[in-house]
Amino acid sequence: MHTVVSRDGSGIGLRPVSDTGVPEGEPRVVETSALAQEVARDEAAHVRWTWDDTNGWYPEFLAEGVRVDRAHDLRLAHAVLRASTLSAHTALAEAGATAWDRLTPIPPPGGPTAAALVRPDRHPGAEALFDLGESGPAATVPAGSAADDPVDPLDPVTELAAQLLAIKDSTDPGRLRLLLAAESAGALAAAEMHHAGLPWRGDVHDEILTEALGPRPRPGARPAKLEALAQKIRAALDAPPTLNPDSHQDLLRAMEYAGVGSRSLRKWELEKLDHPVIAPLLEYKSLYRLYTANGWNWLDTWAPDGRFRMEYVVGGVVTGRWASTGGGALQLPHNVRRAVVSDPGWTFVVADAAQLEPRVLAALARDERMAAAGRTKDGASTDMYAGIVATGAVDSREHAKVGMLGAMYGGTTGVSAQVLPRLARAFPQAIELVERAARAGERGEVVTTRLGRSSPLPGESWAAVQGSAFDEDAGADAQSRARSQTRSWGRFTRNFVVQGTAAEWALCWIASIRRRLWALGEDASDGAPGLAPAPFDRRPHLVFFLHDEIVVHAPAALADVVAQEVRAAAEEAGRLLFGDFPVDFPLSVAVTESYADAKG
Repeated sequence: MHTVVSRDGSGIGLRPVSDTGVPEGEPRVVETSALAQEVARDEAAHVRWTWDDTNGWYPEFLAEGVRVDRAHDLRLAHAVLRASTLSAHTALAEAGATAWDRLTPIPPPGGPTAAALVRPDRHPGAEALFDLGESGPAATVPAGSAADDPVDPLDPVTELAAQLLAIKDSTDPGRLRLLLAAESAGALAAAEMHHAGLPWRGDVHDEILTEALGPRPRPGARPAKLEALAQKIRAALDAPPTLNPDSHQDLLRAMEYAGVGSRSLRKWELEKLDHPVIAPLLEYKSLYRLYTANGWNWLDTWAPDGRFRMEYVVGGVVTGRWASTGGGALQLPHNVRRAVVSDPGWTFVVADAAQLEPRVLAALARDERMAAAGRTKDGASTDMYAGIVATGAVDSREHAKVGMLGAMYGGTTGVSAQVLPRLARAFPQAIELVERAARAGERGEVVTTRLGRSSPLPGESWAAVQGSAFDEDAGADAQSRARSQTRSWGRFTRNFVVQGTAAEWALCWIASIRRRLWALGEDASDGAPGLAPAPFDRRPHLVFFLHDEIVVHAPAALADVVAQEVRAAAEEAGRLLFGDFPVDFPLSVAVTESYADAKG
């Protein structure tokens, strides 16, 4: 049973809708101030809360200490169903664009970016596998807002009925149901992680910055170590004291004048050069990155109260991976992780999946020999790359790793090109799967993940370049551009099926962890409550997620059982996606009070 939540005049409408999309009675209207308590009472009936966007509703429940178990995020589900090949011939997919197609993610309310709209072609900080042009992420617009042109009204009850019908009429309802449930559970988990926050010691962070950069500078000034390095850079280039090393254009001009011989400031290119400016310049670039990405301003903005509240964008990357609207949640550098310290009497359980993508590829292709290379033996997890070497396919672990990455990402040169034929002979089903996906992309076709997320079409600019190569007067340059673009899109679709399915595994893992942690209940020991807000102050809870890694903040007394549940959740995610196919998803699990110590 669904309960659809929507605005109803001055109040909130709660309307029961059956699992076939049929409304049952009139909506029950409650005052906004009483909504969280109403939701808490209805949770006992195991309803699935259905709304336009999780971040538009769930944070206010959490602020009142109310957690919900299940939800259906109409915006996320609509995007999947409109694009999936499994639902391509349904009424929802074949209909014209509506207001639901214009809805785009909003950051959690109360965060640093909550009130800001961003440029219409990309989320700030969003990870992208390739520059997808017209197919890239859309604008960040508050749920329910309109674009500049008039849009149809949002009717969540009608939209839910259309989505349920699309699932029913799809070619594989089971796969789509699981994907949409996992996607919506991910949205709940992301909101909960923002609410609870990742414990962050501001004093430790300040010590890290002071050690690396010197004392906190006055506004408008550089930290002492950066200023000293700037002076060394000017001296090595015989440049005037006005040279600003933060200006790439001015710095490159000064380097050219000094005969350094560099056309860019890329680290790998600078490291090849022999000039007195190289050492201080590389050190400056490293420290400047720390100062601008995670310096004092970051600390004041993103962790002012002892918690880093990341702003995830669920499904923000076309493959289904998460993005972030700010704060660098997906690029948390190791040199500041010492500041991530658990609350007194609490600890972190940190887990990451070993070689997730190649294991997913083996299961997708049902390549039993490749799956066996990474199978757990005698209770110990096997390094998959070492297992590939043991099959005799390649000579070293490095060759196995480079070769598999080449297979999944389209490596065609160097060691990758040398070992790929050997991997293809050893694991023909796995290599053929990614090769087939690449060929589909090169033809401008769509590929689909295990649960039904489909890749975008290349777009008009791609088609224009391809078409120009066949003009009667097309020259070699036009044909070369078309071939390069074809190969590039083939690399994208090659990886899409693997990375997208790995993202689905991770979503199922998170959903299972979230459910299992709540079922553990509150800490029954005499330990102190944590500093997270209710309802997580006495319960283990997720606080961080990064593609194939999770961090749980738990009372120390529950750490061992949490670790067991996290491992069990990984096994459950594998079964949900791949049934009884014999592939293992082993985890590296650490129990530690400091995130920096999780991986030694």
